Amino acid sequence: MATLEIDCPVCGEVLELTDSDRAELQVGDVLVCDSCNAEMEVTHNSGEDFDLELLGILTVCPGCSEEFEVTEDMLATAPVIESVDGVSVSLVDCPHCRARIELELTEDVATGL
Repeated sequence: MATLEIDCPVCGEVLELTDSDRAELQVGDVLVCDSCNAEMEVTHNSGEDFDLELLGILTVCPGCSEEFEVTEDMLATAPVIESVDGVSVSLVDCPHCRARIELELTEDVATGL
């Protein structure tokens, strides 16, 4: 049985789908990454072709432990800084406790929401 490996566009974690898993998926179904909770919608599933589109990014605030969605508007207004390890990160505010959170996003995720 073949396994399709998909790299999460947010965190890079590998999502594995068996042939039987994939056969059950319909266009419009949503997959959620186990690592970062990014939601991806199945946009094409026939034969060898399989495509997903990133719907949203869910994250958990390290300050208050509440989960929230990082929206396109949040990313558009978020300042981008260089973190202590030299990586560019976006600073978003938790809508619950207003803590500033550093999110490391790849270029295609930041522009593809």
